[in-house]
Amino acid sequence: MLGTMFNQIDRLGKGLDASWLRQDVIAQNIANADTPNYKSKRVSFETDFQNALEGGTGFQAKRTRAEHLTFGGASDPMAVLPTVEENSDYTMRMDGNNVDIEQENVALAENTIRYDLLTTKLNAELSRLKLVIREGK
Repeated sequence: MLGTMFNQIDRLGKGLDASWLRQDVIAQNIANADTPNYKSKRVSFETDFQNALEGGTGFQAKRTRAEHLTFGGASDPMAVLPTVEENSDYTMRMDGNNVDIEQENVALAENTIRYDLLTTKLNAELSRLKLVIREGK
């Protein structure tokens, strides 16, 4: 019982961690908008986390050696970590930089809304827990 009592809080914490990392990555992209040959970066988390919450992708790769790559669905959602990926598919300008400042501003606004939503939800969960601790008083 106690082990599952904090699942929602732990999951919200994972989302907040990913959102915080995304904020840092977006800030780096904006700061390097005029840096020659800088490639924008993105944070990947939500899809992998959702797959893990739904029971994985149905396929889990087995590693027989440490050199093998890991892939497949994670059985434990708390084992899913946000990853930073470099976007080197295209170049926006002649200097090799591919940061689109408008796209970064949209991502910044979206991430701010996501972070605010997660903190609101976490505060609600903590308020419920506090109510239980105070025995409804």
